[in-house]
Amino acid sequence: MTSYIEPLAQESTPSIIADKLRKAIGHGEIKPGTQLGEADLARKLGVSRGPLREGMQRLTQEGLLVSIRNRGLFVIDMTPDDIRDMYLAREAIERAAAHKILQGNYEAAGTALLAIANKMLDADGDPKAIGELDIAFHELLVRLAGSPRLTRMHQTSIVETRMCIHALEETYLAADARALEHERLANAIRTGDPERTDRLLMDHMDDAIERLVNRTAEPTSR
Repeated sequence: MTSYIEPLAQESTPSIIADKLRKAIGHGEIKPGTQLGEADLARKLGVSRGPLREGMQRLTQEGLLVSIRNRGLFVIDMTPDDIRDMYLAREAIERAAAHKILQGNYEAAGTALLAIANKMLDADGDPKAIGELDIAFHELLVRLAGSPRLTRMHQTSIVETRMCIHALEETYLAADARALEHERLANAIRTGDPERTDRLLMDHMDDAIERLVNRTAEPTSR
């Protein structure tokens, strides 16, 4: 397993530190609810506490970390309300991105997205691989819009999505369920169908919310 919390091989800056921590949180190396200790992280990253604090402050501003008075700094937990709010933001960004794509070379964009959906179908039901391809599909969708601001806005929600995306793995009865959802969306974009694209994108988000919220509401002692 790749570790993101390791000594930096280049000049340390708050931006690099923030990116390392963001990836560690998104990939589950630092779990939701974990308290971050400055001394331990500074040692593992091989940096001083000054730039580390600034890097962590950036993630606090992004909403990935929360400061609790007299306790310290913690990675957020994704509550049902957080999940709904995160997908609300993602839906707004991705619908805007899809709208922009459909005003341009939508056939090429749809073909590129379909290639990822096909990789999901070829993943032999590997939940981790499908989860990563799921993220890659939506990152590409926003990048293809050609809007740097949408891409920047999307990054925080994608980290939060990555924190809980693998929780969906056991909720799909068929291994290719997610792949088929993405295939339909890619084809709608490729054919330049704005109404179908928008409907499929909203349905996809609503389905994910329902699965995640129902999962978080389940009793833990099963």
